[in-house]
Amino acid sequence: QEQLVESGGGSVQAGGSLRLSCAVSGYNPNPNIVAWFRQAPGKEREGVAAIHTQIGRTYYADSAKGRFTISQDNANTVHLEMNSLQPEDTAIYYCAAKFVFNPDYVESWTHYFYWGQGTQVTVSS
Repeated sequence: QEQLVESGGGSVQAGGSLRLSCAVSGYNPNPNIVAWFRQAPGKEREGVAAIHTQIGRTYYADSAKGRFTISQDNANTVHLEMNSLQPEDTAIYYCAAKFVFNPDYVESWTHYFYWGQGTQVTVSS
């Protein structure tokens, strides 16, 4: 069964850190781009960070640059290390994946067809 399963969400105070993980399973082959999106209450879903799992190329939204780091243990597990968290980072964080031929598409937040169920991140002031 193809699935993306997020873990690691929780509640922290402003300035704290969290590490999210996305377990990728059941795909053959695995998607070569895995990304993290988030959706805050009353707001549209937005891309946060993406990684091309075959070449390690990464891409970040402006809101994530310098604070968040996307990484992978292997093709099956992708992490999002979040530091200096602020209340505006409060959202449901989703793992998403897609297949691409052109690595430049790591910088596109579109055409993600595979999604996890999400994990809640709450940052209190």
